[in-house]
Amino acid sequence: METESEPYVRLASLRQLHQVMADMNTARSLADTLQTVSDGAVNALGYEMACVNLVRPDGDLVVAAFSGNSAAEALITGRVGSRDSWDRRLAMGEEWGDLVFIPHTEGWVLDDDDVPQWFTDGPAPRFEDEWHPSDRLFAPMFTPGVQGGGSSGELLGVISVDRPRNGRRPGAWGREALQMYAFQAAIAISNARLRANMQRALVRLERDQQALRASEESFRQAFEYAPSGMAIAEMGGDQHGRILRTNDALCRLLGRPASAMRRYSFSDLVHPEDVGTLLRTSAEGGRAELRLGRRDGSYVWVSLRNSVVADAADGPRFLLTHVEDIEERKRRELQLAHRASHDSLTGLPNSAELRSRLSARLCRRTAQPGDLDSLDAAYGHPAFDAPAGHGFDFAPGVEAPGAYDHHVHTVAPEDGRDDGTKGLAVLFCDLDGFKSINDRFGHNAGDAVLIEVAHRLSRGVRDGDTVARLGGDEFVILADGLGKADAQDLAVRLRNEIIQPIRAEGRAVRVGASFGIGWAHCGMTADEVLKSADERMYVEKRSRPKQHRRAG
Repeated sequence: METESEPYVRLASLRQLHQVMADMNTARSLADTLQTVSDGAVNALGYEMACVNLVRPDGDLVVAAFSGNSAAEALITGRVGSRDSWDRRLAMGEEWGDLVFIPHTEGWVLDDDDVPQWFTDGPAPRFEDEWHPSDRLFAPMFTPGVQGGGSSGELLGVISVDRPRNGRRPGAWGREALQMYAFQAAIAISNARLRANMQRALVRLERDQQALRASEESFRQAFEYAPSGMAIAEMGGDQHGRILRTNDALCRLLGRPASAMRRYSFSDLVHPEDVGTLLRTSAEGGRAELRLGRRDGSYVWVSLRNSVVADAADGPRFLLTHVEDIEERKRRELQLAHRASHDSLTGLPNSAELRSRLSARLCRRTAQPGDLDSLDAAYGHPAFDAPAGHGFDFAPGVEAPGAYDHHVHTVAPEDGRDDGTKGLAVLFCDLDGFKSINDRFGHNAGDAVLIEVAHRLSRGVRDGDTVARLGGDEFVILADGLGKADAQDLAVRLRNEIIQPIRAEGRAVRVGASFGIGWAHCGMTADEVLKSADERMYVEKRSRPKQHRRAG
């Protein structure tokens, strides 16, 4: 580069400098940009050697590019100098605008610091502005927009140059050219970093998108080809629970096409008795066992398991429901429960189930102040006149009927007269002559008789009444809402049904039946009720002539 004493600058040098700046801003990568900056200081600014020291994230400076001397390039490229050492260099010497010049007379103190450097000894300058091999000239590069700001801006790096080709220290024009060049280099390096960051971000975005597409495809395949039912439904808002998407397994399970499923929500498909179960099932991690309606009108037992899926970071959320067919398991469970509560021979409720149903109607608790009013209302007379044997005792700690929430007290008609009171009748039935059938014709015939008696008793009672087999040839009927005359009429009708001939083992046999009618009311236990009916049955059996106890 020409010195400032010349009246003009050769047009070729300006063109060369312009081309270097253009190359800096069109380099393909940050590394290419840094090398272009270093090469430009040699080719356009007229220095024999140039080095670009770039600030690393940790603050230290690394030799990122070198030009002009292959031996020096191999020696120091990639080496690191500490930020403290660089701060000391930029704070000493002479300030030429934003440039820092450290003459050889001062620079000897830097010979042993940790900044990578290449220098040679030489003779003392022959004239005032001659360049000495140990002179140092640094051009700091600051963040764009801080031109002329000196150390007040963020330091990006330092261009260090050595040995001007004309052998002289740069004059005013050369200094300004290097300062402007460092400013343009800072812009080019910042842009290159930005492009590199954008390219890395684009690569990450593309990878994320590829991963998302792969994840979505994986989810789609897992959803579509899952062996059990899957559904996606809306969550929240007016359309909460509306089915958006179903897989083939769920459509096959319910016998409904996917297009039809989108017209429903799960609340539309659930069995009416299971709506409460569905509503109590939470969205996140909720589980429930309930019945869903098929297209043919039947219902299938399923297990629902919910989870919440977010469409985006803050986007709408959807309900993912896994639907598993548990019809077979539920059928086995119901069969086991039925076997536990029903007689294996007749299919009637067994003794345990009978006591459970009876106990569910009867309440017992310690009497409290105010119970007199409830008893008066229940029996129609003062509580202290309540009939003996009802179990009402107002001593502290003794159980007595009470006013339970949502409980209608069970009362009994008066003994000795029919006052129109309706109560829970307990008919205790014992077969007459059954033992002789077992003895004469065998147990198979006896079992056939018991089965047929169970059928006749079940046909002879109302819907909602209970017919249970207590054991052996003993049966019990629970019939609610009967008066004394009604209960007696029912016993007569059932006895007349039982005494009709029964086909057993190819022959017609007959059995009789004795009925005892007891009454249940709150304050009694199930065993007390059954014992009372049993005792009345034996009274009735003994009161009848033996020849009338059975027909044939």
